[in-house]
Amino acid sequence: MATETKKVELDGLDQFRENLDLKLQDKHNENLTTLNLGPTHPATHGIFQNILQMNGEVIVDAVPTIGYIHRAFEKIAERRPFYQITPLTDRMNYCSSPINNMGYHMSVEKLLGIEIPKRAQYIRVIMMELARISDHLICNSILGVDSGAFTGFLYVMQERENIYDIYEEVCGARLTTNMGRIGGMERDLSPKALYLIGEFLKRFPKVWAEFEKMLTRNRIFIDRTTDVGAISAERALSYGFTGPNLRATGVDYDVRVMNPYSSYDDFEFEIPVGSKGDTYDRFLVRNAEVWESLKIIEQAYKNLPEGSYHADAPHYYLPPKQEVYRNMEALIYHFKIVMGEIDAPVGEVYHSVEGGNGELGFYIISDGGRTPYRLHFRRPCFIYYQAYTEMIKGGQLADAILTLSSLNVIAGELDA
Repeated sequence: MATETKKVELDGLDQFRENLDLKLQDKHNENLTTLNLGPTHPATHGIFQNILQMNGEVIVDAVPTIGYIHRAFEKIAERRPFYQITPLTDRMNYCSSPINNMGYHMSVEKLLGIEIPKRAQYIRVIMMELARISDHLICNSILGVDSGAFTGFLYVMQERENIYDIYEEVCGARLTTNMGRIGGMERDLSPKALYLIGEFLKRFPKVWAEFEKMLTRNRIFIDRTTDVGAISAERALSYGFTGPNLRATGVDYDVRVMNPYSSYDDFEFEIPVGSKGDTYDRFLVRNAEVWESLKIIEQAYKNLPEGSYHADAPHYYLPPKQEVYRNMEALIYHFKIVMGEIDAPVGEVYHSVEGGNGELGFYIISDGGRTPYRLHFRRPCFIYYQAYTEMIKGGQLADAILTLSSLNVIAGELDA
């Protein structure tokens, strides 16, 4: 009796192993080995994996693996009232969570047709730019660590804590901030928050200038990062790159300028760009963007408008607690919002902001219910990681670590 043979579809990992076997058969003169780069955190700055085919120290091929911390945020969001989704956006790029929060709030406000007061917009700008500084600070200081320079990382981490002190005064949280609300901010900037922001603007420029001096013209750092992990502007655009990783290739695309939101068109700032799209250019672009963020914060801080810190939108913005205790209408709105009993209008919107590492977008479809019918996050890290294999082929293992570090791939945003 003949044995029936059934062809089985191979998944990505099995296909890679089969291809690897063929390559090994074809290249008897090469000593090829397979190496797991990740998912241990010290190697990859997050829980994701690359299976590398190595010829000595040179990377011949690579297969990326993601999903180790996939939490199904988009599907969870479809079972939550609109105002309860902010804690999910917090946990995407947790290095700059206020940008995630406010980007989501602006998307919902676009769906609801809510106009935000000028003061609330300026406060959002201050918080988002502080988050951008924190994000770039972490990325560039860790890049220094990966090249063997630990001092800069230790030096600037105190400034990250100072930014977190501002967050804490504004919303009570430090890392996953749940900052702001649909319709504006949860509360106005307190005198202490204004003082902390002012002190940060005085102190931080000197610290950042010293950090730059440690690495920017450091011969070892330059040798380790120049021409490493380079990508052309054409390839970056074809992958869908945005943010500092795209601007490092020479393309001056920035959502804050191309599609201004939250009154960004009120502020004067430059868009730093590179030319080669390598690790060193990405480092320089982020360094320069920190200075531009400081300029924006200073302008918003000095010209902070008077007025309300939230919109007049009682159906979607929680009333002050003291009003709930003494006003029946406020109590009713509070109950309906908290219990998720207010329907959103039917509609379909997309809104994007300039996140810490690229265009962060939110695509919402509402069928008129109390929760989104569909909510999709456009996560820039998910796009960068697709190009990572191409960027490290032909390079050395040590260069692969630096390349990944300079892309600033955050696992929480990659998997979402």
